Amino acid sequence: MRHAGSDTNTGTPGPAAFAARYVGVGAYFGFVLVNSEVVSWYRIQEMFRFHSFHMYGVIGSAVLVGMITVWLVRRYELRSIGGEPIAFKVFDPGWPRYLLGGSLFGVGWALTGACPGPIAALIGAGLTGFTIVLAAAVLGTWTYAQVRHKLPH
Repeated sequence: MRHAGSDTNTGTPGPAAFAARYVGVGAYFGFVLVNSEVVSWYRIQEMFRFHSFHMYGVIGSAVLVGMITVWLVRRYELRSIGGEPIAFKVFDPGWPRYLLGGSLFGVGWALTGACPGPIAALIGAGLTGFTIVLAAAVLGTWTYAQVRHKLPH
């Protein structure tokens, strides 16, 4: 039996069905970000001024969930939905570049009040001024792509 959005030869969900799932999950994630005030400029400023624990609690919870998830994946040798083994890349100990990159990220986050993830949620919530932030993020990504071959990696 063929389902709507499925591949005509295999009956598996086609690209449109996968895209719809990603858009649905992304919209739900944006809804959660907005309603938990994680994308609130005021909450972000509170965090950078050490006036509130709210954001530290959210970030700490995310780190804890990530650690548990990685432990479970490694412990039980879990596989992806496609059946491939999940492997974690070991990064080199080039901490100065991570310090520089993290500092640039933090400065951008503090200045704009948004890290890259929630920008779309903020625009979707009606804060259209964040289209400028989105354009700057895209421009920064494009610039990095242009100079990446000249940078030490």
